[in-house]
Order: sequence, then C-alpha cells, then structure tokens
Amino acid sequence: MKQIISLFFAIILFLNAGFAQEIKSPNQLVTLQFSLQADGSPSYTVHYKNKAVIKPSKLGFELEKDPVSLLNGFTILDTKTSTFNENWNPVLGEVAIINNHYNELAVTLHQANTQRKLILRFRVFNDGVGFRYEFPQQKNLVYFTIKDEKTQFAMTGDHTAYWLPGDYDTQEYDYTISKLSEISSLFKGAVTGNASQTSFSNTAVQTSLMLKTAEGLYINLHEAALYNYGAMHLNLDDKNMVFESWITPNANGDKGNLQAPCTTPWRTIMVSDDARDILASKMTLNLNEPSKISDVSWIKPVKYVGVWWEMITGKSSWSYTNDYPSVQLGVTDFANAKPSGTHGATTENVKKYIDFAAAHGFDGVLVEGWNVGWEDWFGHAKDYVFDFLTPYPDFDVKSIHAYAKSKGVKMIMHHETSGAVRNYERHMDKAYQFMKDNGYDAVKSGYVGPILPKGDFHYSQWAVNHYQYALEKAASYKIMVNAHEAVRPTGISRTYPNLIGNESARGTEFQAFGGSKPNHVTIVPFTRLLGGAMDYTPGIFEMDISKMNPNNHSHVNSTLANQLALYVTMYSPLQMAADLPENYNRFPDAFQFIKDVALDWSDSKYLEAEPGDYITVARKAKGTDNWFIGNVNGNNSRTSTIQLDFLDKNVNYEAIIYEDAKEAHYKTNPQAYMIRKVTVNYKTKLNLFSAPGGGYAISIKKK
Repeated sequence: MKQIISLFFAIILFLNAGFAQEIKSPNQLVTLQFSLQADGSPSYTVHYKNKAVIKPSKLGFELEKDPVSLLNGFTILDTKTSTFNENWNPVLGEVAIINNHYNELAVTLHQANTQRKLILRFRVFNDGVGFRYEFPQQKNLVYFTIKDEKTQFAMTGDHTAYWLPGDYDTQEYDYTISKLSEISSLFKGAVTGNASQTSFSNTAVQTSLMLKTAEGLYINLHEAALYNYGAMHLNLDDKNMVFESWITPNANGDKGNLQAPCTTPWRTIMVSDDARDILASKMTLNLNEPSKISDVSWIKPVKYVGVWWEMITGKSSWSYTNDYPSVQLGVTDFANAKPSGTHGATTENVKKYIDFAAAHGFDGVLVEGWNVGWEDWFGHAKDYVFDFLTPYPDFDVKSIHAYAKSKGVKMIMHHETSGAVRNYERHMDKAYQFMKDNGYDAVKSGYVGPILPKGDFHYSQWAVNHYQYALEKAASYKIMVNAHEAVRPTGISRTYPNLIGNESARGTEFQAFGGSKPNHVTIVPFTRLLGGAMDYTPGIFEMDISKMNPNNHSHVNSTLANQLALYVTMYSPLQMAADLPENYNRFPDAFQFIKDVALDWSDSKYLEAEPGDYITVARKAKGTDNWFIGNVNGNNSRTSTIQLDFLDKNVNYEAIIYEDAKEAHYKTNPQAYMIRKVTVNYKTKLNLFSAPGGGYAISIKKK
C-alpha cells in the first residue's frame, strides 16, 4: 500500500512538473511566470519589456523542529486570476489620487506528505510585482516557527547596487555604490565607524535595495505591509548572483512565530527603464490595506522648529544636570543636583522658539530633553528611567502650553525610550493622556541604543509588533507619530495615516557627527522613501558646526540651495526647519522658501532622476495653483534642463528661483546662492546650474 501511495504522489509531481502560468501587468510590459520544478519546488521569473529581470527563483520556508520543510513536494491544488482597478485618496501624500491597478494570480499549493496548504499570491502592477505567502487555516499547520524564509531573487548579471550593510538595529549608514560582486570585499569598510556594529546578517544588505543593470534597467527590491514579522534583509550568493531573504531574528535566533491563518509581508520588485518611474511608484502603498482610522480630520501636515539641532551639535545639552545618579524614577527633587548650565529645554529658551514659530507661520515646536532621565542615561544607568511625565525643574509644562496656545503654536512631544520597549509600553497610556491634557497632538518617539530586554533587535518580529502597538495606541488618543530609530516603513501609513513620519535612515543629524556624503540625498528617495515619509530634518544654513560648538569640527556636506530643495525632493508631510533661529535670521531671503513651501500635494512630477547623481521634482500644493520644484545634486556639478509643460496653458506665472552661485561648493563655499524672479509659462525651458552637493529650489505662483 505504501508503495502504491508513493507511486501515486510521484505521478502527481511528474504531472505538475513544468507547470507554468503567466500573468502580465495591465500595460502588458511586466510579466510574471510561476512554475513548479520537478521536485515540486515553487519558483517564479519576472520580465520587463521581454527582458529578464528575475531569473528562475525558488520560494519557500524551513521550519524549526520540523523535519519537512515548506520548500518542495508541492502540487497545485488551484489557481485563480483576477483584475483590480481603483482610485483612492491618501490622507496626506505626494498626489491627491492614487491608482491601484493590478492583475493577480493566486496559486494554492498542497504538500502531500504533510497534507499542508500554502497560497502564493502574486500581484503584477505596471511598475513591478508584489507577492506574499499565505497560510490558510488547517489542522496540520497551526502554531509554527520559521527557521528561514528561502525567497530568492536571482539577478541577471553583476548589477550596480546602492546598498547598506544588513544591520539588525540601524539604517544610519552612508550608501556604498558598487557592483554586486564587490559587496563582500567592501562590507567591512562600509560597517567601520558607523552606528551599530553588533548585529549583522553575515554580509547581507538591507532593503530597500536599489539596482541598475548594464542595459539600463532600474530595479528595486523591498517589502510592503510589514506586520508581525521581522524585517527582510538580502543575502547574496555572489558566485551565482542570487539574493535570498534573511529575516531579522528574534532574541532566541528564530525568524518568527506564526499562527495560521496568517500572511507574510509582501516581497516587492519594482522595475523600469526610467529611474523616474521608481520614484513615482505607489506600489508599496497599494499593497497595504485602506485606512483603518475612520475619522482622519485630526491628521494634518506639520511644519515645525525645535530645540534639537543645538543639542545635536553640542551647543546645548539634553540633561538638566551632569550629576549621576541624581534622581530616581518619578522623583522631582533636584535640590542636591547641580544644573549643567547648558540645558536646552528651559522654559525661557522654548518660549524663544515659540516666538520664532509664531512670527514665521510655523505649526509647531519640538522640545527634546524636557523630561527626567537624561542624566541617568548619559550616566549609563543600568535601567533607563524615562517616565514621559516628569519634567525637569526648569521646564514648566503648564506655562509653555499656555504660552504656545496664546501664540497659535502647537507643541510637539518627544519620547526617548532609550530602547527600553517594555518600560515605554508600561507608561504609554499615561504618557499619551499627558500629551492630550497639555495640548500635544504629535509625538516624536526615539529608540536610541540596544533594545531592552537585552538580546533583541530593532527590526525583529517582537520589536515590529511593539512599533505597531504604539502606533495603534496613539491613534486611539488621536495622536500623530513620528518614529525615529524604528523599523523602516513599508507603506503602513496608508492603513494608519497617523504615522506621519519616520527616520529609519541616516538623516541630517549625521551631518553634525562628521558629515554624510554629498550625494546621500540623491539615493534616499530611491530606497528609504519608497516605504513612506521621512523626517529628514532639513534646512541647515550654517554648515560649519564649529561656529555653534567650538569642540565640534563637523561640516554639513551640502550647499544652502540644496537644503532648500530637500523640502521638495524628500517627501514628508512633517518638515522641520532644523537650524537655529539666529542662522535663519542671517539669511531671511533664503528662509522665505522654507516658509512658503507646501507640505501636502495634489500632484508630483519627477522631471529628472539618476540614483547617486541627481533628482529634480515638481509638486503642486494641494488646494492651490502653486508649484514648487526642488533639485538635489551629487558629487559633480551639472546643468539641469527642465521643461515647465506641467503648468496650466495660456497662464503666466512668477517663479522665484533659489540657486547655487557659480562659485558654490558644498565644502568650500556652501552659502553662495542667488535669488531671482522670472516670468514663466508651460512653454518655458530652464537651464539651471547645480554645484557639487548643491541644487536649486523654485517657487511658482500664478501672476
């Protein structure tokens, strides 16, 4: 009998071997083919305009303490195809209307020797492919632990890659640009001197990974809708040029604990022969569910200033006192503590920022270092003692609330968790209620340092679930979230639009720690920003940090015009004017662009783009006829030629151009800029100079 059964299943596998089903994108340019190999292994390929993008690549899982993997021995139980096409309106976004149009193939697989089922769902868009694994409810697979996800992405050659090391705890690296074959040899150098060197997935790289082929195809590998799962890195077999998924482990080393029915995040492959299509893609958002927040009236864009840059540069400090230990959790008696004399979050100083915000039309003021605990953290306490409720004695919460309200300015809360996730969760309800009681509608949360309890990682399933818990809890209090040092976003802002910003990449603060590469901002929109808005904190006008702190000799590797352009090229409905008020007062004509630039858009046009070299974007402010253009440039000077054919016909506009002077250079002459006004229309073509590390910004309004 056993021989007969074995023969039966062998016949089924033979009949399924070579099975292939093809599905194309709505515009017929992207083709996905699914097939079963001779041993019942599922695999897929992707083509674009009949050119191979992904060669035959296997799919499946290895499970912990399970002798039978979910890698082979499958037969096809069912296949279903469908088409979906809708338009939806993001609460905040780069465009007012997003088209979600795809063709879908769902393949139900059956593993005979375990009687288990697995569904592979593929969605093919005009700009790429998304697919995920689905585990339906079944008696032979209920609770299970993933040992490894074995999703492959087989490349067609030794492509150019724009990559970050596969650190489990941070994305705060400068990008390395190299051939795939060079990643292994360059990996150690890419890691040295960066934010975290304690947790790496071999020599894997992080997603979102940008690639360019020798034939001029632009490819991006990433994920969407990351819930209850560790973030995906990519291990490269550089002999065969095959990437394989490598999931951030939990503290015990497993790659995730699941209960059927459940799904994985979507694995995404964007592709085009035009780099602008990658920047314009909304596929990551489209692979997320519609908003789960019914009343979104309280979710609004925010332009803000704050007590932050002065502490990042070392001009002032987060802590009220340098004494350690001086206090215990919840104790406010600082009678025996000596004030540091450099504390930034004082009532007097904060009121100056409120005055500046009110005078220039900013929505909010962020204050870091306001609450008890910083002295213990910097004193390396065993257990960090932030309670998110207790202010320092020189920070009067009630007085500042009343003063800000009288000026029409909102305060933005700061919660530094110091990675102590459970401590934050214990205080979260009281902390959010404290915010509402004192007029705070938005919070910047931070997760600096190793995750506590020790042994876990920032991008593990356990930590991902915490970030989601914090986001949903905030929504119940009608609080907007700007999460720093959290997992990189994967389009979740569609489903939870109160996530108005993330950091999760190297932002402006690193310009005060030694400087990021001048072309950094020409890569981030191709990678990190594909998952959601970034709180990059642009707007630095004084590039020489030693002028604020004589002990800090860092230099911001950007021209002033480039800093203005970031408000357009680095999309976010949350934008900070990060520099000190006195530096803006030195350049009031350039500061006008930051005051004028919009935060929420009805349309966006990507005019020029090449990763690592340049990006030029035009955006139309929602509810107006005003357009804003930003160009950021890489390491070499160039002349940018743009056509304004997106403007309304037969209408004249006034354009205010903020541009690099001919002698501008990010290192030697960053503050050399010019401002001029010209009349333009839809026929106008502009030739504009961009210095090394430079760019330009343009404000366009109807006459």
